[in-house]
Amino acid sequence: MKLEILQVPDCPNVVLLERRIAEAVAGERVDVTITHRVLEDQVGAAEAGMTGSPTLLLDGRDPFAEPGLVPSVSCRLYRADGGGIDGAPSVAALRAAMNLAAGTNTIEVPAGPADCCAPATGGDSPVAALGAWRSAAQPAGPAEVAVHHAVLRAFATRGGPPSNTELEEVAAEFDSSARQILDRLHASDVIRLDVSGRIDSVYPFSATPTAHSVQIADGARVHAMCAVDALGMSAMLGGVEVVIDSADATTGEHITVRVRGEDAAADPVTTVVFIGAQSAQGPSADTCCNHLNFFTDRRAAEAWATAHPHVDGIVVDLAEATRCGALIFGTLLDS
Repeated sequence: MKLEILQVPDCPNVVLLERRIAEAVAGERVDVTITHRVLEDQVGAAEAGMTGSPTLLLDGRDPFAEPGLVPSVSCRLYRADGGGIDGAPSVAALRAAMNLAAGTNTIEVPAGPADCCAPATGGDSPVAALGAWRSAAQPAGPAEVAVHHAVLRAFATRGGPPSNTELEEVAAEFDSSARQILDRLHASDVIRLDVSGRIDSVYPFSATPTAHSVQIADGARVHAMCAVDALGMSAMLGGVEVVIDSADATTGEHITVRVRGEDAAADPVTTVVFIGAQSAQGPSADTCCNHLNFFTDRRAAEAWATAHPHVDGIVVDLAEATRCGALIFGTLLDS
């Protein structure tokens, strides 16, 4: 079995992919050879069939190809087993692609919101950390889901959280109180409450102004917690158009992005997103959101990263960042 890894130079997720391949074939009687092809431009990516780095070819075929993926030298995102995103296919997905029997070996996603955005060890990337948070920060039961949905819909239609009376009506259906349910959602980092117990944010929305203002078509003007959250709003709301007004995190130059589902167009067209993770513990609102920002071009983003060495991160193009947001938030309002 011939495996070829197509990658850009110094791709942060290649080590993660290699580690998972090794675990996928551990104990199996299978002859595997792995080669690498380093590609540095769009032409090379198109010729080789690389739809983002890393791309794995199995006997010359991409087993993880999806409709809409195009040749790219940006980071590639994969669907994680438990929902959300990751920087490489899971062990289970790799075993399935290789036609190996389902096994018990898996790479566990870091659990709990306490370290949701801390750079993971063993080769995991900030993209994988985002996927880990998406898997961990979920409402625990039907009561939490109902209140969570009520809060999300209020932000989308009115630009802010629902009233206590509205939430108490929802909570009463489950013989509970809004305060108890909100506290549980806060503890699991699904929402954030301020010191007075009021709703301060519910990912992707912020109750207080941020650098990312979003106008929802036929809806409210809201603020997003970060660039990826802003890009994921349209998918969460069924593909309605949203218009994001933001700015380059270094120069302050204005950036506008129009999004419908997973399709996005920006002005300037060179806009990219930095996905970063600070080495600290705490909810993602405190440790991640300040480091997921728009930049007018890759050079500006890389300059910011160089000036902030304590923030581990990667630069992704607008298409990949939008797909990231859609994967995280696209099913958030599903029943």
